Amino acid sequence: MSPQSSLSDDLTAAQRCLDELTRTVDRLERQVGTGLEIRRVRSDAEHLRESLALLRASSPAAGAASTVRPEMVTIPDKPYDHVLWSDVDDEGVGAKDRHAP
Repeated sequence: MSPQSSLSDDLTAAQRCLDELTRTVDRLERQVGTGLEIRRVRSDAEHLRESLALLRASSPAAGAASTVRPEMVTIPDKPYDHVLWSDVDDEGVGAKDRHAP
């Protein structure tokens, strides 16, 4: 078995355990009510779910799956055509041919 599939298998197993934890917390909540303790356990389980999602997203297996790279755009070093800027205001100064109020 390759290290990639082992990592994927471990992440999937951890996800299954978290799913079972959530179901168990649901059952406990029905038995003991919605007190502070059960809310803390539910919150902790949700934090674990978020952390596992971040781990899955940052894993090498996830990086290998997303090999699509954005297209690179080359920006020339030559100055822009001044005609493009002929009718714009200078920020904070205003247009050249108008006076301030």
